[in-house]
Amino acid sequence: MLVIGIIAYLCMKFLPENGSEVKVYVDGKETATYSLKDDGIYSINGKNGNNTLVIKGGEAMMKDADCPDRLCVKQGSISKNGESIVCLPHKVIVTVTGGDGADYDIR
Repeated sequence: MLVIGIIAYLCMKFLPENGSEVKVYVDGKETATYSLKDDGIYSINGKNGNNTLVIKGGEAMMKDADCPDRLCVKQGSISKNGESIVCLPHKVIVTVTGGDGADYDIR
């Protein structure tokens, strides 16, 4: 049973399903939903500043942010169900959902 549990965990951890959309939360409230199928550039106005979200080729990334540390920009691209990009200074979270129908509550 332990071996089966470990194998199942590793499969879920390393083989997550591609998501179909990203949801944008600002200060804990959902403000937008974008399809990962449609390329685009979106401005996100956070509590304390602005971020630029880019969706291209089925992946989403924070292209720019005017926060001091810019860690959200350094997080890279996301496309798998449950992955997130977080900008703490602006209170912005972008999370991938869809795929297998799962939706994650990030609040």
